[in-house]
Amino acid sequence: MTAVGLRERKKEKTRLALLDAALDLFLEQGYDSTTVDQIAGAADVSPRTFFRYFAVKDQLVFWFHDHGEEVMLETLRSRPADEPPFTSMAHALRAVLRDLEESTSDDTARFLKLRELLEKNPHLVGMSVARGAQTERHLAEEIAARRGVDATDQKTHLIVMFAMATMRVGFECPPEVENLSEIVGRMEQTLELAERSLKPGWDL
Repeated sequence: MTAVGLRERKKEKTRLALLDAALDLFLEQGYDSTTVDQIAGAADVSPRTFFRYFAVKDQLVFWFHDHGEEVMLETLRSRPADEPPFTSMAHALRAVLRDLEESTSDDTARFLKLRELLEKNPHLVGMSVARGAQTERHLAEEIAARRGVDATDQKTHLIVMFAMATMRVGFECPPEVENLSEIVGRMEQTLELAERSLKPGWDL
């Protein structure tokens, strides 16, 4: 293994240690009561090291958004240029679902802890919605480019928001489900429902 490979593995290990420490502390003592110093201490690193990985504490709550956005954008860029935009979005969303299905047990635990954290902290849900809106803007920019229209095009944003809404419904309803495979299955079901709901001939 190269020195670069070892460094990257060490960086990823530190990033995950910070994320795990943060999620545990957030659930144990509350998000607002948890400080960066406490998170760094629990991960056995310095606060300075913390800021090499996360600019602010909020980023720890958005790790799933950040990773999912990256997966979706990469998938969109790999789809055929003449593919209907909603179909491309469906492929991008399913790439996220497949990524979840292939999660390690540790990844699954983090996902469920994040879900629990959001359920217990309504103000974090608001922050999460705002971060989700940012993701939708980035996706709309990609879809607009594929359609050859301006990024402010209303139809483009409607397509993206409709697709993303299927994931929110699957993720949130009902909230008491704690099994990742059930959550992924429900998200897939809502996406299939959305696809069936589109009228034949709709240019989406």
